[in-house]
Amino acid sequence: MNALEILFSKRYIIKDREKELYYQIKDEAGKYKAFLSEKLGYHIIVTPYLIKLEKTMTKPENWMGILEFKEKTEYIFLCLVLMFLEDKEPEEQFVLSDLTEYVQSQWQEEKIDWTIYHNRRCFVKVLKFCAENWILKIDDGNEENFSKDGSTEVLYENTGVSRYFMRNFTVDISGFSELSDFESEEWIGMDEDRGIIRRQRVYRKLFMTMGMYRTQETEEDFKYIKKYKHIIQNDLSGLIDCDLHVHKNSAFLVLKEDCRMGRCFPEENTLSDVALLCSTLIHEMLDSGEITCSIDEKITMPAQQFEKLLETCKETYQAGFPKKYREMTIREFASAVSQYMEEMELIEADSTDVIIKPALGKISGVYPKDFATKTGRNGGKDE
Repeated sequence: MNALEILFSKRYIIKDREKELYYQIKDEAGKYKAFLSEKLGYHIIVTPYLIKLEKTMTKPENWMGILEFKEKTEYIFLCLVLMFLEDKEPEEQFVLSDLTEYVQSQWQEEKIDWTIYHNRRCFVKVLKFCAENWILKIDDGNEENFSKDGSTEVLYENTGVSRYFMRNFTVDISGFSELSDFESEEWIGMDEDRGIIRRQRVYRKLFMTMGMYRTQETEEDFKYIKKYKHIIQNDLSGLIDCDLHVHKNSAFLVLKEDCRMGRCFPEENTLSDVALLCSTLIHEMLDSGEITCSIDEKITMPAQQFEKLLETCKETYQAGFPKKYREMTIREFASAVSQYMEEMELIEADSTDVIIKPALGKISGVYPKDFATKTGRNGGKDE
């Protein structure tokens, strides 16, 4: 992987954890700075501790957020931990009770009750995330014990990374009250530079989303990508191994086999395999005329029909699935697959309909004809 791929694949590169990689990126980053700044409006932060590419999007996407977190409370805990660390110097130590007391004092709603197991469990999840992302380091103890006993102590050390975890804002955001305020924050005052804003929007969509689709809202951006297709392709192919595919109503940045830019599809997991198998079944339904594609290259089917499609997929291919997925009920299987496909922006779903996005038309997958024999009589590998 070259430096650009690594910068897109990692939240940041910590010198103390990956010293050789840190110096590699530091040496190579210069050749990408102009491209990142001009085409995407991104900047590389280089400090004695870490290197980070400040990646942002113009609009929130399904894959954003911290996937380990399931509740708003966990995000609040994370913000309070970061606030606590603002007053700590790098390598300064503190104990868990100092942190829990601070969180309790700063809690804006009803007083946080650490005697409640659920609160301690959520906080432990946040502490684990912080340790995994080098925001803080454990010097002694185990935070897992805090979920069992609220009086447990753990000795932590501030790494200094917390100051670079959050996005840097170019303006004062204290007056922001709507999500839309953040979406346009970095381009405030740039109305005269609409060409720059449009270019950066287009490149960000190509780099950071599954696909770029033509809608009334994106008409201006799609005209840009049609007009400058060859320039964009030349820009990108000189940096990474990829192809730009532009269709009537959609555009995709397709990475070659050895190119990795963060989280890519397909992934090396069962749900990714299932999505590919489902895509093949959808292609077959299109070929037979059972379903049709609309003028915007999307397919809309009733939610019940999509669940039936997933049921067919499970019945046909489950011999190749791990035990976990073989033993799921149809409802559990459909829920897991649908959630994954929504997260990867392959479908949109509500209570009545499922919209199949054009990205799914670019991919498909099949098992070998003798896959059931190769996996053994009981089928699949256990996870």
